[in-house]
Amino acid sequence: MSAKPSEGPFRIGKSETGLGLFATDVIEKGSFIIEYVGPKITIEEVERRRNTRYLFEINSRWTIDGSPRWNTARYINHSCRPNAQATISRGKIRIKAIKRIKPGDEITYNYGKNYFETFIKPIGCKCRSCEQKRAKQAEQAGV
Repeated sequence: MSAKPSEGPFRIGKSETGLGLFATDVIEKGSFIIEYVGPKITIEEVERRRNTRYLFEINSRWTIDGSPRWNTARYINHSCRPNAQATISRGKIRIKAIKRIKPGDEITYNYGKNYFETFIKPIGCKCRSCEQKRAKQAEQAGV
């Protein structure tokens, strides 16, 4: 399932938590995957958009609002054991592979403590790593 044509070694598809970004080719460790893009907004505007889940702070003055659907990077889901990471340089948010990603693998990165505490922790992390840990704990507890 592809929501729209994308440029890069990936496609948008159904994931365990909704939509996600999946590798279509091998992505080698250290390779650039995609840039997280959107309107650059001030800290004051961030306060008005507080419930938007696609805000990515680039420094103390500016944040990228990645909510437009044309920001393909917005489909990258959180993982506590990610295969990619976001780096900020010169006002740009670049996603790169931190391990080799095989075709069909979902591309993930760790959203960071603030996002986790605000949006993920209250409902429980749904990443594959945490789901497997919970299943193992339930099995050991005899549930």
